[in-house]
Amino acid sequence: MPLITQFDCQQRDASDPLSALREAFSLPPGVIYLDGNSLGAMPKTTAARVHQVVTQEWGQGLIRSWNNAHWFSLPQRLGDKIAPLIGAAPGQVVVSDSTSINLYKVLSAALQIAKEDAPQRRQVLSERSNFPTDLYIAQSLCQQHGFELQLCEASEIDDLLNAKVAVLMLTHVNYRTGAMHDMTALTHAAHAVGALAVWDLAHSAGAVEVNLCTAQADFAVGCGYKYLNGGPGAPAFAWVNPQHVERFSQPLVGWWGHASPFAFTSDYHPAAGISRYLCGTQGILSLAALECGLDIFAQAEALGGMPALRLKSLALTDLMINLVQQRCSGLGLGLATPLAHAQRGSQVCLTRAEGAYAIISALIDRGVIGDYRAANDPTLPDILRFGMTPLYTRFDDIWNAVEHLRQILLSDEWRQAKYQQQQAVT
Repeated sequence: MPLITQFDCQQRDASDPLSALREAFSLPPGVIYLDGNSLGAMPKTTAARVHQVVTQEWGQGLIRSWNNAHWFSLPQRLGDKIAPLIGAAPGQVVVSDSTSINLYKVLSAALQIAKEDAPQRRQVLSERSNFPTDLYIAQSLCQQHGFELQLCEASEIDDLLNAKVAVLMLTHVNYRTGAMHDMTALTHAAHAVGALAVWDLAHSAGAVEVNLCTAQADFAVGCGYKYLNGGPGAPAFAWVNPQHVERFSQPLVGWWGHASPFAFTSDYHPAAGISRYLCGTQGILSLAALECGLDIFAQAEALGGMPALRLKSLALTDLMINLVQQRCSGLGLGLATPLAHAQRGSQVCLTRAEGAYAIISALIDRGVIGDYRAANDPTLPDILRFGMTPLYTRFDDIWNAVEHLRQILLSDEWRQAKYQQQQAVT
């Protein structure tokens, strides 16, 4: 491959049709932000919008704003804004609660369907390196319903999909490595043996193309504060295949998911469609903040939408991989992220046998914000993780990030005492 220069990266930014979207975000000067896969940057409209909700809609409108400001319909309205990002139809997505709570809802529904349709199936199959909370939720539900949680490596999934499996539960993009599953192929493989497929889109929605309807997935959940830029702890979303949505009520039934919430009856009757996946009163301030992030995707739609964002995501991750190979060769870095585009999310994960945490700390001190993930196996190296958000990450950002990384490795800066005390990271 020809040597890549900083000028090449700057030229790519100059010709990038999506470059104007960066102006929609409030990014601190002097910071290269490569951690949007953990917490997205703040849209410039968010502070004013939240202020408006606090001072006007709540401060002046008071309780009238449930109707006058349309607070009550926010979960469905935001769901419709997320739907095109994940290949769902209007009316199929609802925004509510957290990813973990929504996973509890949809996995509970999937297990109820399995009990009715195939009571002999008693396994939930998942990847051993799935996000821990997903596994904790699955473990709890399996204990409650008499199922077994079977964990495996990604390479073993096809072989372990058999007549014992009731539900295949996977995260589309692995949070540690950036490896991406073939959703359509694995969903079809699950269906071929009579199992249901539940997908976590926390590291997918807003960064890679997802088409739940085409894949014929059964259930999906996802996160609002990563690539959707909804702010820390932003509400999550849930999607249910229309063929399943009214078969059962999810277990966390509450008045917002009632067919007639303002009738205030003493018995529960679920709302029609995806609205039954709501529970209690929603956090209006958080929903309003998330809407600001989602509105930027409407701007992106005029510039090519998710296909264009995915092309840029791949170009950014390709660039980082190639620059690390060219400029950091021989400096002890490996690559955990797949090279194949079809198997890669929107992050680059580098491995390091020694000093990964210290290196990330030194980068952060220089204004390059990535993050660190400890090996979940003592025989494996630790990971330096960098997320590329195509809405605002520049090609020149990648050049400068790799240059800082190179300087730190060459100078042994990371060996300084202040970087050696490992602390908790999120």
